[in-house]
Amino acid sequence: MVIKNMERSCLKSLISKIGNRFLTGVMLAAQVIPAAAQSSLPSSLNDKNPSTANQQNSQEVLTLPLAVEIALRTNPMTKATAAGREMAGAQVQEARAGRMPTVQLSESWLNGNNPVYAFGSLLEQARFKQSNFDLSKLNNPDSLNNFRFGVSIRMPVFDQRQTSTRVKRALLGSQQAEKQTSQVEQQIRFEVLRAYYGVLLARAKKELTDEAVKLAEADVKRSRDRVDTGMAVTADLLSAEVQMADFLQQRIEADGEIATATAALSTAMGLSADSPQKLSGTLAEKNFAAAGQDELIRMALAQRPEYARAGLALKSSEEQVKGVRSEMLPRVDVFANMGVSRYNWVQGSGDYLVGASVTFNLFDAGRRARIAQARATATLVASEQEQLANQIRFEVVRACQLYISARERVAVAQRAISQANEALRIVQDRYNEGLTTITEVLRAQTALVRARLNLAGARYDHYVGYANVLLSSGQLNDVQPFI
Repeated sequence: MVIKNMERSCLKSLISKIGNRFLTGVMLAAQVIPAAAQSSLPSSLNDKNPSTANQQNSQEVLTLPLAVEIALRTNPMTKATAAGREMAGAQVQEARAGRMPTVQLSESWLNGNNPVYAFGSLLEQARFKQSNFDLSKLNNPDSLNNFRFGVSIRMPVFDQRQTSTRVKRALLGSQQAEKQTSQVEQQIRFEVLRAYYGVLLARAKKELTDEAVKLAEADVKRSRDRVDTGMAVTADLLSAEVQMADFLQQRIEADGEIATATAALSTAMGLSADSPQKLSGTLAEKNFAAAGQDELIRMALAQRPEYARAGLALKSSEEQVKGVRSEMLPRVDVFANMGVSRYNWVQGSGDYLVGASVTFNLFDAGRRARIAQARATATLVASEQEQLANQIRFEVVRACQLYISARERVAVAQRAISQANEALRIVQDRYNEGLTTITEVLRAQTALVRARLNLAGARYDHYVGYANVLLSSGQLNDVQPFI
């Protein structure tokens, strides 16, 4: 039986060698013949389809800085913040317009025989005569027309500081819009960075699972050969096939993760989710310089845009309190009215009136309630700012700990890979000598694949963790540290 197995093995080996040599010759011929035939063709026919070549070269390699640049230009949130800045600027202009005069034009037509109206209209039209003093005409005048064209100008001299209050609050609102823009830009950078390295992580997993599948296929072939030669049992072959099926499932999952991560990157960039992306780069080992936790908290409270916005909101509420209190001050206005009164469309008489007014609001039942409301608003905003400060401190602490954890996991994963490689080598040698089972080999291979996947995941968490540290401390103004 053993001799027959040895003869069968030798025969298979001989057939395999002959088949390999034959296939090699066929492949060489397949490469040489088209090349020779192609060289004899005209150059116009020898070239590839130019449209296809241009289509392949048209897609630019997407680097991280380019992805961020595209996102800051096309992301809907960027457009929303731009609209917010424009709206805040318009509010500043509107508030400043309170210092300017208001000019109104009017044209009116009246007709009637009211004695007072008739008497005054005749005076306005400069048509009053001695005969108009007749008592019958004064008491029973004829109906008459009065076309009145007027220009009125009114300008505040002192408006109880209401315009100044509105201007200050509008300027604070404009600064808040700028801080909102900075906050959104940092958030967009973080989202793009996380999605970008998410694609690289998914591709790294795909490469690792491809290698694992190739390794499992080799084990299946080796186990099948050993079963055929009687050196192993069928259970070893089945175990190797189960291992390969597990790695195949992981590769399928990696393909789905690549598609999902690419869609997430396109969405973060403000593009359609099905937009293809051609990325460059790998999750290589990188060292980042991060400050201490206490220093990061101090920097966060000084640089976080949302905390600055909360401070500006508090100032705005304080200005609102001042504005409501200023309603107790007098209001001073100057005005001028000019007009022309006509009894027809052509003839008429002009007049003007200028003056000034001082207004004191002696009693306003709602003033005290408005002051109380403004004070309560200021207290509310101050409490929200304090809560935000506590939240920022927590976010910095969490980001620091996640970053430190990821950094240490990278070192542990690197050591684990070295140990897994050595363990696999030892187990394979023992298996080849018949000193251990296929189960130990498969377990060692699984441990190596898991260690490599853990390293890729730890490096991804290391990158994203440092980006989160910069975001939580208000320093994610560019992606230069990751290049």
